[in-house]
Amino acid sequence: MSRKKRIVIALGGNALGNTLPEQMAAVKITAKAIVDLIEEGCEVVVTHGNGPQVGMVNNAMIALTHEDAAQPNTPLSVCVAMSQAYIGYDLQNALREELLNRNITNIPVATMITQVRVDAQDPAFLTPSKPIGKFLTKEQADELSQKYDYVMKEDSGRGYRRVVASPKPMEIIEIGTIRTMVESGDLVIACGGGGIPVTLNGNHLKGASAVIDKDFASCLLAKELDADFLIILTAVEKVAIYYGQPNEQWLDDITVLEARQYMKEGHFAPGSMMPKMQAAVDFAASKEGRQSLITLLEKARDGILEKTGTRIHM
Repeated sequence: MSRKKRIVIALGGNALGNTLPEQMAAVKITAKAIVDLIEEGCEVVVTHGNGPQVGMVNNAMIALTHEDAAQPNTPLSVCVAMSQAYIGYDLQNALREELLNRNITNIPVATMITQVRVDAQDPAFLTPSKPIGKFLTKEQADELSQKYDYVMKEDSGRGYRRVVASPKPMEIIEIGTIRTMVESGDLVIACGGGGIPVTLNGNHLKGASAVIDKDFASCLLAKELDADFLIILTAVEKVAIYYGQPNEQWLDDITVLEARQYMKEGHFAPGSMMPKMQAAVDFAASKEGRQSLITLLEKARDGILEKTGTRIHM
């Protein structure tokens, strides 16, 4: 091909595992799928979620305050930064190894610790709904609520969890550096966990108690990098309408208009497929020639070759 296809690939939780040993094993499989795309002549930028990881970091930091009363509580934005770094560490090492195993020696791999600006007035801050951390008893939840001003909610009879805001991403602070790295041929891992949420106060960036949806952040990154493809990896090979019903229909190739109609009809669950569809449609509608793909990790290569997955385009 005359010009490499530039792809932003958003890894879901199944690409990373739920524990450190699981993550180290999972990233090896993930790296193979990503390098497959590179071998197809694609220029790849990687983003990823951090659902279980940021919760583990947050729990560890809370445990530290219980062990040492002199230790202050760790802000959620710092926990996101920690999760970006250790996920990036495992990912970049696995990607480097896989590239070298295939005798690809001219693509450096690097993780960019990425801050993403959100609007301090985003209405999401008034209705925090994103659960993080482990399930707690009511007594434990009340203690954290009083001590740290956390918002705690009961979760379907399973106990109480902390909930935080999930504001929309407005600006990727390190986009200039990311763009320079990508254009120089680096394989960049960026916007981990949706990015470290920050608000702007003059020239000061202040960490926010929030978690940004990684698919929305990936969409913004893809637009800023003028990517050709946004690939959102999930737990199904294709998106379905009438999911789980007798008239279930798997979607192969749909237009932005069709996708918007399906969303309007309420075919996608708010907490799972809906944000993926919203991000995919937003990117595909942003410029002529841009496409989004939703599929499984192991089907990413076939998806780019138009053999599977749900493709969304103008």
